Amino acid sequence: MTARDGKDPDLRRSVTLLWAGRPEGQRGPRRRLTVEDIAQAAVRIADADGLEALSMQRIAAELGYSTMALYNHIPNKDLLLEVAADLGAGPPPDLDTTDHRQAVRGWVDALWSGFRRRPWILRVPLDHAPMGPHQLAWLERLLRALLAAGLVGSEARAAALHLTAVVRGAAQISLNTASTDDGLLRSEADVEQLVAEYIDPESFPALTAVQAAESASGQRNREPADGLPFELSFGVDRFLDGIESWVADQKRQS
Repeated sequence: MTARDGKDPDLRRSVTLLWAGRPEGQRGPRRRLTVEDIAQAAVRIADADGLEALSMQRIAAELGYSTMALYNHIPNKDLLLEVAADLGAGPPPDLDTTDHRQAVRGWVDALWSGFRRRPWILRVPLDHAPMGPHQLAWLERLLRALLAAGLVGSEARAAALHLTAVVRGAAQISLNTASTDDGLLRSEADVEQLVAEYIDPESFPALTAVQAAESASGQRNREPADGLPFELSFGVDRFLDGIESWVADQKRQS
């Protein structure tokens, strides 16, 4: 369903909730219960017991309100998850955009660390682009670095969305492969051993060659100084190489 002005009413409701309680020059007494209160309680519960433990009933009990009182502020579970994810994202890092490579790597490192600290954020469904104040602040920081690298307009936005998806996807894969249904951690060696048992070198020659090279060179154990896993660090550096090459080509053609 679409509003008469052509805007999605569900998106409008999300934005209204996400920015509820933010400074807007409003006067008068503060309400006893706010969206911010509910979101903070939701983050505490998710941090302690995971996203599965999050419910309006659990939050209401923690805050000392009725479940209906919460629904008066946040009408459904999807919107609850959205505001909790935005608050849980926290503020973005301060970056020095005079060195765009260092700034982008710092941003990636902070986002990666955030997902590792609060993996439940990765479980929150994404029905539209993040519109909350924290998540937009994260996008703002990355856009500044990409603009400093020489990208313009839609180029910077496309690059930012791509890099965000890469980090999020890498964190999701890491989370999924690091634990089992019973909560036991899988080591990388265990995963590789299981895969090797079922790989036929004739059917998977490239995969076999890559795994052999990794084992021989110890690439799997390479960890950059900023703590990013090798696979992500390598991808970010090649991403930046591509941007710099693109910007240089555009300058030569202009």
